[in-house]
Amino acid sequence: MTHTDVNGANKKAMKAQTATLLCVTEPSEEQIAGIKKFIAKELNEENEEKIRLEIVKDPAVDSGFILRFGNKEYDWSEYGRTTQLKEKVEKVVLSSESASAEFAKSDKFISILRNYIKDFDLGVNDEEIGYVNWVGDGIANITGIEHAFYGEIVIFENGIKGMVQDIRRDEIGVILFGRDTEIKEGTRVRRTEKMSGISVGDGYKGRVIDALGNPIDGKGEIVAEGFRPLECPAPGITDRKSVSVPMETGILAIDSMFPIGRGQRELIIGDRQTGKTAIATDTIINQRGKHVVCIYVAIGQKASTVAKLVNTLDKAGAMDYTIVVSATAADPAPMQYIAPYSGTALAEYFMYQGKDVLIIYDDLSKHAVAYRAISLLLERSPGREAYPGDVFYLHSRLLERSSRIVDELGGGSITALPIIETQAGDVSAYIPTNVISITDGQIYLESELFFAGQRPAVNVGLSVSRVGGAAQTKAMKKAAGSIRIDLAQYREMEIFTQFSSDLDENTKKLLEHGSALMELLKQPLGAPMSMADQVITLVAANAHIFSGIEKEKIKEFQRKMLAEFKTKHSNVINELNTEKKLSDELEQTIIDLALKFKKQSEITA
Repeated sequence: MTHTDVNGANKKAMKAQTATLLCVTEPSEEQIAGIKKFIAKELNEENEEKIRLEIVKDPAVDSGFILRFGNKEYDWSEYGRTTQLKEKVEKVVLSSESASAEFAKSDKFISILRNYIKDFDLGVNDEEIGYVNWVGDGIANITGIEHAFYGEIVIFENGIKGMVQDIRRDEIGVILFGRDTEIKEGTRVRRTEKMSGISVGDGYKGRVIDALGNPIDGKGEIVAEGFRPLECPAPGITDRKSVSVPMETGILAIDSMFPIGRGQRELIIGDRQTGKTAIATDTIINQRGKHVVCIYVAIGQKASTVAKLVNTLDKAGAMDYTIVVSATAADPAPMQYIAPYSGTALAEYFMYQGKDVLIIYDDLSKHAVAYRAISLLLERSPGREAYPGDVFYLHSRLLERSSRIVDELGGGSITALPIIETQAGDVSAYIPTNVISITDGQIYLESELFFAGQRPAVNVGLSVSRVGGAAQTKAMKKAAGSIRIDLAQYREMEIFTQFSSDLDENTKKLLEHGSALMELLKQPLGAPMSMADQVITLVAANAHIFSGIEKEKIKEFQRKMLAEFKTKHSNVINELNTEKKLSDELEQTIIDLALKFKKQSEITA
């Protein structure tokens, strides 16, 4: 053993031989001798005389006493016993099937609880404790706790909770779930031996919560129906079903060319202020009446932006089935880091109940920044944290939890729409390529298209859905058949014809058709289209019914044509909604009715 090791061992031994006794009434000599004997036995110390006992009078103890030595705490106080009983009763209530409010009020529950308390065997509250040796920026380094595990919750003496994030040889690094102003060097910390998690339940629907599940909308407490860990293994291959049920966004440009299915992960990517959140918001609004629970996770945004979004959803009647998890830019990095995991834990609760869930992470770029800040504060190697594998794992273990599970496990699904912000359209940067490789496709929004008035500014060339037609209804699949090819030809021909003034008839028709398609793909905010409206629009577009109409009047013509179908030809819409197929006869009926409307319309006159 080296000289340093000997000094360290001696210091540890000296610290272990000093014990503190917190009590209200000072113990007798006989009691002190008994306590010293207990300490000596715990420390394997043969000579009880070496044990030094400091007696501190503390009125907060009530009755009994608390004994501390080394990194151990033995709580025989009245407060400790009451807390222990409370925690065990809460555990029984939350873990039992009798957690519902109706059962909690019944005599049956009271009877079970009475029997449990009667048979309750109170043990010594034996806890491992440590002390803060450094704190700052939402991070605390703690010495003395030797057996903590990654992701465990620890509680500081002032009630603030933290999660073990880094385990080193002589200390642990903890991220704080609260302000660090109340924690200082020497603050006592105790282990809980519990994984970090969040309360879950149907009561969360329609609410705005923070990353810990606490309500922040001023609407009172939320009744929890269970508890789920923040980090949970993703369903295995045998536990998953193929993606085949559509998750319609209500946005024609997406549902026709890049369909999203329930259980899919589709990335929304683009520069700042290109309409990424608008697509997510419209998708939530479009789920009204479709039995889908929506979860919107706001990471690092301004509180005013989140409030505006909640107001938009509320006005559209979408908050009834939506949960907003908010970790704003004003919140510490640890809260921004755990927010997506909290949202996913809530989503899993509904998924395993057999429900379909849509979760939006807005956005994972800020999430990676928050994680990197935590890692640097924990003094991890910069070589490890310069956006390499750690950040890939950060997002892969989050997004892999989105799936459509087999009926034996509940048969629900989680559809994820992660958002990534690019810099100057650089999709080949580290984080964009990370998330592209994890997800099942991406919707790329282009700044140039956005500023040219093409909104949503979907780049048809760089966007893709790897699930494809499997996530479309047969009606939509048939109606959208050639739209991507038509648009690609239009783009190519448009560039080519800039240098030519003399065009043949076929080229003119192709340009006219492509221009009409581009105009039809424009869609205002908060106005998602039904599947039937989209199919009718696409069938009419493929029949070149919108060709020959002035560009500025195409959207008005589309709106009036769809209104005509709703009022006078509702049988067409009903057939599309019920059968979800587009027979040749129905397709011809739509074309004939659209042509008839075009001839009678004042817009084309």
